[in-house]
Amino acid sequence: MTRRELAHWARQPVQVVVALAFPVMLLLMFGYLVGGGREVQGDYVDYLVPGMLALTMAFGLEGTMLAVTQDLDKGVIDRFRAMPMANGAVLVGRSAADMLQSGLGLAVLIGVGYAIGWRPHGSPGAFLGAVGLLLLFRFAMLWIGIELALVAGKPELVQAVQILVWPVGFLSNAFATPDSMPGWLGAAVEWNPMSRTATAVRDLFGGPGGQPGHVWAAVIWPLALLAVFFPLAVRRFGRLSV
Repeated sequence: MTRRELAHWARQPVQVVVALAFPVMLLLMFGYLVGGGREVQGDYVDYLVPGMLALTMAFGLEGTMLAVTQDLDKGVIDRFRAMPMANGAVLVGRSAADMLQSGLGLAVLIGVGYAIGWRPHGSPGAFLGAVGLLLLFRFAMLWIGIELALVAGKPELVQAVQILVWPVGFLSNAFATPDSMPGWLGAAVEWNPMSRTATAVRDLFGGPGGQPGHVWAAVIWPLALLAVFFPLAVRRFGRLSV
């Protein structure tokens, strides 16, 4: 299933390039056009880059969501039903391909961060830990997207469902600190799982805005989301196969 999804990349390279370029454009836009970072202590780029890495892990789910709904709509899933495979194999294969692309996207964005002057100040182990937290958050968001795609059922409905992910990205501390926001909004931003990941990653990178206590929260939140949405998606897919 994973090889099947990777073969789609070769046939649709423009889609892959666009997915990699979009977060780069956001990083450059906020870093040079909109940047400023009120209440940020230190270099704003050191604050922005980890936030953009976390934001990238929340966005870009529509590719996976479309692939799932298109397989359902075109009857591909019906052919898989006749094969001796577990119900979740199609979904796990798709998620594995997405994680490979997410890892590539992280590498590209980190490279761009280096090009505009960002540098991590933590140890190599802390750097790898930060990358691990980002990928863990992506994996959790991915299974939320798969569940939403199965609920939508049709490719044309994916865009309407995908918009539900946007509040997670923008009601966060990716671009500004909660201290610079109204009290009620700052409190909501603090509870956002993506904010927890961004804050923990900033701490591991040794940049401004990091808080050590958020590392555990950045692990627990994605695991809790996975514990809910992974079995929901697999169960819903299994019901489609009856």
